[in-house]
Amino acid sequence: MSVQRPPVRPPEPENIVLQARDVRFDWSDVPLHWIPRDPVATHLINVLHMLLPAGEEWFVKVFKEAVPYVRDDRLREDVLGFIGQEAMHASSHDAVLDHFVEQGLDVRPFVRQVEFVFEDLLGDRGLTGDRKRAWLFERIALIAAIEHFTGVLGDWILNAKALDEAGADPMMLDLLRWHGAEEVEHRHVAHDLFMHLDGSYAARLRAMGETITMLGALWHRGHRFLMARDPIVRGRIKGGMRHLRRTGPAGLTPSGRMVGASVRRYLSRTYSPLNEGSTSQALAYLAASPAARAALR
Repeated sequence: MSVQRPPVRPPEPENIVLQARDVRFDWSDVPLHWIPRDPVATHLINVLHMLLPAGEEWFVKVFKEAVPYVRDDRLREDVLGFIGQEAMHASSHDAVLDHFVEQGLDVRPFVRQVEFVFEDLLGDRGLTGDRKRAWLFERIALIAAIEHFTGVLGDWILNAKALDEAGADPMMLDLLRWHGAEEVEHRHVAHDLFMHLDGSYAARLRAMGETITMLGALWHRGHRFLMARDPIVRGRIKGGMRHLRRTGPAGLTPSGRMVGASVRRYLSRTYSPLNEGSTSQALAYLAASPAARAALR
């Protein structure tokens, strides 16, 4: 009897210099329901646009605060590249929110709630000395846990062929896949920084528990908000994470099973973010992305 072996992963590129790509998107022709005839799936992904501007601006602030603690030159270079990419992600998703408002979907009340979470609850708190340092390292652990999910989601969107088959708007897909590809490209940086500064397995577990609670609550509330405020749906469909039971297996959104499996991998003591997704695939998309190519001109 022959023994089936797992497929051999192709060698991944090394010594990549992370760089921010100055991308631009034109939202003027993008419909509110950019997955045709499926506002539920559209808004399950649109929650990202409400979370990312404040969240990634917070990443940038925390990582800038962490730079003086980095004692490894290569890691410092990665951290600075990460900061540049995340700043561009935040501004790109912020432009989508303006487009929503122009289409009659005022997302600003929920965005203010998200800003409160990142700027107030997770802000610097005015601490000094050892307490300031401990709170900084705690937030880096949180970012490492969040970045696990952004890397997993980045890998998912790069391979989400069901969205193409459903006729999803190509401009929105390019934004999501450009962003997803860069998340895969830099998926190791936050974890590397956490391991460099702390590395405690207990801190990693605690951060993942807090991250699941926070993101789960925000995503559920955000989807309910969008479905209630959508000027076309007008509240006729109640939002919530229960819709993943349909959209996940259909390939239109990540599935709960996929996300749960990724959490189990993260909780392993031997976890490495480099085992999530493919750098080669990410770079191939970035070489083909209309927005990323235009940024080179």
